[in-house]
Amino acid sequence: MSIKDELRVKLKDKINALPKEYIDDSDKGITQRVLSMDVFKAARNLLLYYSVEREPLTHEIATAALLSGKAVAFPLSYRGGIMQARAVSSLDELRPAMLGIPAPPDTSALVEQDSLDLIIVPALTYDRERYRLGYGGGYYDRYLQNAHAITIGLARGRLIAEALPREQHDIAVNYVVTEADTI
Repeated sequence: MSIKDELRVKLKDKINALPKEYIDDSDKGITQRVLSMDVFKAARNLLLYYSVEREPLTHEIATAALLSGKAVAFPLSYRGGIMQARAVSSLDELRPAMLGIPAPPDTSALVEQDSLDLIIVPALTYDRERYRLGYGGGYYDRYLQNAHAITIGLARGRLIAEALPREQHDIAVNYVVTEADTI
């Protein structure tokens, strides 16, 4: 087991141990911070992930973006680490896909990576240098290699690390947003 894999196991245990009240307050704070960011307000084309389990909530961010007329896409993942941005006009279009994570159908319009202004990137956590510890599939690592959009990572403040192990292919996001801080 790699150092990152060991850290993933420890972080999942730590996430599961977080009190529900903290999760709820954290979700509210993260959502408010993202919605108030100038880069979010200015973005016209967004790629968001659909949060599951105890990930920082993205549903209200997506709904606010749609209501304000922004073009919103969610990832559609394929075996072999391939991920595409697919447009939606409502969260109701999302259906359980790979690993049970809601995603748009493959008939949804493909959104070219170059047209994205903002990508909200999932992770187990981030560090103070804005590097992420993802889930280990490499989908976002591959996707972000050629991305020109501004990237925002969402993280719970109690999980932020001083420094995470990183590899050559790891890319820092532009901002990390917690319930109390923007890094």
